[in-house]
Amino acid sequence: MKSAYLYVRVSTDEQMRKGYSLPEQEYRLLKYCMQNQIVVKEIFREDFSAKDFNRPEWKKNN
Repeated sequence: MKSAYLYVRVSTDEQMRKGYSLPEQEYRLLKYCMQNQIVVKEIFREDFSAKDFNRPEWKKNN
């Protein structure tokens, strides 16, 4: 069976207002995984800019 680690991130309030909030991204990814029989091993959540990799969750796992 396939497995995945999910990484959801938003960097601005505008992204959240446009439907890209962390819960919305997570819901869509979990739904996709369930429909495709993919086991989710862990979910990482961040609300930091992607300008660089100075993000706590990213740095913790790389």
